[in-house]
Amino acid sequence: MHNTYKQQSTSLPTKEERHKLFGSVDPGPKYKPTDKSEMPDLQNSKQDFLFSIDVVGINNVKHPIKVNSSLTPHEQTTIGTFTFSSSVARGSKGTNMSRFTEQLTKYSENGFTVDMETLKEFTQELAGRLKQNDAFVQVEFPWFFERKGPSSELAGMNHADAYITVSYSADTGFDIEAGLTGKITTLCPCSKEISEYSAHNQRGNVSMSVELSDDFDETTMDWKEALLEAAESNASARIHPVLKRPDEKMVTEQAYENPRFVEDMVRLVAADLYEYTFVEAFEVSCQNEESIHLHDAIATISFDKRIDELG
Repeated sequence: MHNTYKQQSTSLPTKEERHKLFGSVDPGPKYKPTDKSEMPDLQNSKQDFLFSIDVVGINNVKHPIKVNSSLTPHEQTTIGTFTFSSSVARGSKGTNMSRFTEQLTKYSENGFTVDMETLKEFTQELAGRLKQNDAFVQVEFPWFFERKGPSSELAGMNHADAYITVSYSADTGFDIEAGLTGKITTLCPCSKEISEYSAHNQRGNVSMSVELSDDFDETTMDWKEALLEAAESNASARIHPVLKRPDEKMVTEQAYENPRFVEDMVRLVAADLYEYTFVEAFEVSCQNEESIHLHDAIATISFDKRIDELG
């Protein structure tokens, strides 16, 4: 069946007349140049502007990216949310904002695969494009991975929120940080101890930020899987997208056998991050969305293996 568009006969003014009714006016005379070479460039003006600027740039830039993963799906397309910035010297008016997105478009022409080596190259090139001695790039993205029910082995798709930041300085080189937030189940040890029949549980959000060693090789280890395992293996139970009754029995019994306070979670995850040789410093936090309280429970640990000692 074909839909036929029929214009109703009305007594409305023409579209041009309607626009003028709501404030549109005819273009006025134009005197300023239209050729880029003749346009003034205020951002590139040079004089004493009182202060240098630590950070100037753009954020909340969404763009499709490709991500490689050691877990299925091994190659995936997702959405990256970018932040780009650099410093500006006291003698410069500002930065050229369009150059950030020009750089992103250049790398996206053949599909932007986000990994640390590519982002290092990207950031160093960005500094050159901006004519600055430094540049900063952060990309946040949902990372997807297959998860099977422990009994049925029925598969579904889970995800965690990951990010990479790369800071480049012509004087000091690169600093790289990575992070991940994953969801877990925790069961309250106090509730288990005092209750006759059961124990309340909650969904926890474990967030980790890590500074990586200079010799870390992303081609031999997937940092996303490593951080996810640090969170999930220390929880009362893992989160599953598909659970049949035999699966649910196994997951709830596992949670009951492994009660965790929010304090327990950050200490256990910190122990795993401490043992990871590719991690030099870390921060781990956990926020439990309580099921029988109106508040959430939180805890955080920061540790730098280069300066801190255990014991």
